[in-house]
Amino acid sequence: VRLVESGGGLVQAGGSLSLSCVASGSIFSVFAPQDWGWYRQAPGKQRELVASITNTRSTTFADSVKGRFTISRDNSRKRVYLQMSSLKPEDTAVYYCNTLKESWAWGQGTQVTVSS
Repeated sequence: VRLVESGGGLVQAGGSLSLSCVASGSIFSVFAPQDWGWYRQAPGKQRELVASITNTRSTTFADSVKGRFTISRDNSRKRVYLQMSSLKPEDTAVYYCNTLKESWAWGQGTQVTVSS
């Protein structure tokens, strides 16, 4: 399984971005039962979990993004999405997806840069 993230870019503070992650090479029976998360790593900081979605579609969010980010999944397409709004400069980071057990090798991530 190869994780491929996309959708990042440069946006002004207050703007929005939609990220997508595909578990390339996965099959439905492997993807669907997993709990998935979006993580981010800012320069000089450790990678942190910002949003998660269980196999029953229950979601949780880090306090820093609560109310601004939403997470969703499409099992048939083996994709996980992160909708980000009201972006802040402190959201600048490389964003990654993986299962909550970090089952797969990390992908290259997608860079999100929020300018003030």
